[in-house]
Amino acid sequence: MLYGLIIAIHVIASLVLIAVILLQAGRGGGLSETFGGSSTQTLFGTKTSLFLTRATAASAIIYILTCLTLAVMTGHRGRSLVMQSPMTAPIAQQGAAGTAQPVSPFSEDAEF
Repeated sequence: MLYGLIIAIHVIASLVLIAVILLQAGRGGGLSETFGGSSTQTLFGTKTSLFLTRATAASAIIYILTCLTLAVMTGHRGRSLVMQSPMTAPIAQQGAAGTAQPVSPFSEDAEF
């Protein structure tokens, strides 16, 4: 339950981070220039650059915290299937002679 909530917050933070970065005006004007030039100023008020800078910082911090939280949770959660159940070697039988002795691949009796 908590793992799913953290993933949902992570996805939302990443989408917000992408949107805020694309709305910022860079050297070429950014995506904001495509929608009519000063539409972000009328949308967010006169302090657009300050708002977008703070929104970028906040969403980046949330994104990094959720990344670290998911890494820790996955590390504690994900265990190897080999480590969970002990492996038992199959016992090969040789007719009426009983069980076969294991043969090392480096011994002289090994067949290739």
